[in-house]
Amino acid sequence: MTLQEIYEFLDTLSPFETQEAWDNSGLILGDRRREISQIVVSLDIDEALIDDAPEGALFVVHHPLIFGKLQRLDFAFYPANLIEKMILKRQSLIAMHTNFDQSHLNRYVFEKVLGFQTTREAPYLCYSDGEWTQAELLALLKERLDLRAPRIVAPRERIDSIALCTGAGASMIDRVEAACFLTGDIKYHDAMKAETQGLMMVDIGHYESERHFTTIMAEELKVLPLLVIIANSKNPFHFEK
Repeated sequence: MTLQEIYEFLDTLSPFETQEAWDNSGLILGDRRREISQIVVSLDIDEALIDDAPEGALFVVHHPLIFGKLQRLDFAFYPANLIEKMILKRQSLIAMHTNFDQSHLNRYVFEKVLGFQTTREAPYLCYSDGEWTQAELLALLKERLDLRAPRIVAPRERIDSIALCTGAGASMIDRVEAACFLTGDIKYHDAMKAETQGLMMVDIGHYESERHFTTIMAEELKVLPLLVIIANSKNPFHFEK
């Protein structure tokens, strides 16, 4: 298959036009006319992944390698160092980011990973109504997401509604209509704001909440006549034992 044909398949699966204005999903690197025989699926792209993948491979990742304006290509620094390696190996790169959050990832994590029943949805948000104690919810999150010690804002003993946004969703605090909001990368001032509004938040981690991207994407790509490999995405953070 050509890179263009794969791009069109992915666009049908999760339209690139639905991504946020600040995002850079879509074709990051490659020649649309190039023939592709192998796809590597990963949360991110890194040097080891590029080195291990064969020449001519296509990477389908969640996080775009290039964000914002790329003003120069100094191959001693990120991301230019990775771009150079991929060009030399004739490798290609497509990112499925905020478009895929909306179409697949949030609901998959909410229902398949955490086991909640979606009772309503909004852009980037899944909701469930029910009854949980704080202890029950935290035990579930620790087990299903492999969280060590989740950070909690405005804790409450009884919870009757939960909202989730994978990745970094704290900017949506004002849009959340639930007692508890699950998301990652909660900053100090996000926490202060949520506390004044009485919104319980639990930081479920960026990597921890999005690492299931590879499972979903690999399953969707099975219909293509290509070899699809799932790469072991690595958490850039290390935790003291």
